[in-house]
Amino acid sequence: MEQRHLGRTGLRVSRIGLGTLTWGRDTDEHDAADQLKVFWEAGGTLVDTADVYGDGEAEYLLGRLMDGLVPRRDLVISTKAGSVPDPDRRFDGSRGHLLAALDASLARLGTDHVDLWHIHAFDPHTPLEETLQALDLAVASGRARYAGVSNFCGWQLAKAATWQLAAPGTRTRIASTQMEYSLLQRGVEREVLPAALDLGVGLLPSSPLGRGVLTGKYRQATPADSRGASEQLAPFVAPYLDETASSIVDAVQTAADGLAATPLQVALAWVRDRPGVVAPIVGARNAQQLTAALSVEALSLPDEICRALDDVSAPVHRYPDHDWSTL
Repeated sequence: MEQRHLGRTGLRVSRIGLGTLTWGRDTDEHDAADQLKVFWEAGGTLVDTADVYGDGEAEYLLGRLMDGLVPRRDLVISTKAGSVPDPDRRFDGSRGHLLAALDASLARLGTDHVDLWHIHAFDPHTPLEETLQALDLAVASGRARYAGVSNFCGWQLAKAATWQLAAPGTRTRIASTQMEYSLLQRGVEREVLPAALDLGVGLLPSSPLGRGVLTGKYRQATPADSRGASEQLAPFVAPYLDETASSIVDAVQTAADGLAATPLQVALAWVRDRPGVVAPIVGARNAQQLTAALSVEALSLPDEICRALDDVSAPVHRYPDHDWSTL
């Protein structure tokens, strides 16, 4: 699999990442092992997790599999911290919480460092410089090799990345930002992606298949074994089952028919090759689904197909996102 640099850093990662959102909850150890082995054998390196996935079980499971199935040195392990199970405060970006969470993640993963550590979301109740200092301390101590953020809007990402570049002392560059991005969700193109491109921050798209909807599996009905039929994940899928999404899914199917490809391959190739994108993070239910996603490595979309998909999925961006003089 092709490798790409993560933002303006020396770290290289596979251009498709493996997500572990459901590991330890809906994905058991057997299926997780099959996925990791398939991913590794395909040349994949970037494995993404978080301390809250499966209440920590995803990290614990990944740690066990690294111990005996796939060499730790062959993987780029990315995890996140900051989300908390508190209805009154969903995110805790305090230095104390973040560093304690990192130590707990390392214990579950069974490793002395993670390759990439993300702040899971912006915490409006903690000074940003305190949150960013946790990244500096993690990297300076060797517990994390690189650092990034997740779910930061445009001004939050720009402020964080600029602070790290301009503040006095030894600061850790923001290497990456993880955000939802697909043909069904192009909101990052308004401000996040321009900021990332300008500041040398690599984008790691989550839900690159529109929460599974872009595969076409929901065109006629909701499959009984799909996330859309799951009690936990049905609300996650529901927003992308409207009429607007349906027209985009139809366009993806048309493109796939013309290319003798699958809708999954077309949708994933589109987001993988967008400007600023480093590696879409793909979450699969089993190894068979993951294999289907990894088959996109051989596909590059023709320019005319990209333009057609761009047009049918184009979000409405008006003032001030476009040059005001053209409005």
